Amino acid sequence: MATFLKIYKMTKKTSLKVQNIVATASLEKNVSLTKLARTNPNTEYNPDTFPGLVLRIKKPKSAVLVFSSGNLVCTGTKSIAQVKEVIQQVIKQLRKIGVNVIIKPKIDVQNIVASGSVNLDLNLSLLSLELANTEYEPEQFPGLVYKLDEPTATFLLFSNGKLVCTGTKNKQQLDDSMRQLNKNLRAVLKAQKS
Repeated sequence: MATFLKIYKMTKKTSLKVQNIVATASLEKNVSLTKLARTNPNTEYNPDTFPGLVLRIKKPKSAVLVFSSGNLVCTGTKSIAQVKEVIQQVIKQLRKIGVNVIIKPKIDVQNIVASGSVNLDLNLSLLSLELANTEYEPEQFPGLVYKLDEPTATFLLFSNGKLVCTGTKNKQQLDDSMRQLNKNLRAVLKAQKS
C-alpha cells in the first residue's frame, strides 16, 4: 500500500506546457491573395495546389493560413494572447493592400497541443491491455496512443512518463483531461498492486 501511495503522489505532480494552439477567425472581408502575396515577402501562395496563402509571422513565431473569404487559421502560437497579437498583425498587413477590417474577429480555438510528464515510468504494454481506446505497436512507434472520451482528448504516452496531449480547446478541458488521465493511471496501478 505504501508503494501505491508513493506512486499516487507522483502522478499528481504533472506538468504541462502548451506547445501549439490552432485557432480560426473570420475577418468578414474578402482578401486578394494574389495582391497579398505580391506585397508581402513572408508568404507562400500556390493556388494550383492549395486555395489558401501561408503568411509567416516572425514574432511571435507562427503561420497563418489566409483564405480569399477572409477566414484565417493560425498555428504555432502558445497562448490566446499570442493568437490575438498574430491576428492583429495580419489585419495590419491587410490594411496595406486596402482591406480594412472593421470588426474585432472572434477567435475560436480548434486544438491545443501540450507536452508534459506524469513523473512516473509507465508500462505501456500493461496500459494497452488495461485501458480502453488505446493503440500500441512498439515495433512501429515507441508511444502509446490513448483516447479519452470525456473530456475529449488524445494522449501520446511514453514509457519514461513523458506525454503529448491534443484535442482540447481550452485550459479547463486540458486540466480536466490531465486529471482524468491521472485517475485512470492510478486505477490501473491500484489494480496491479492488489
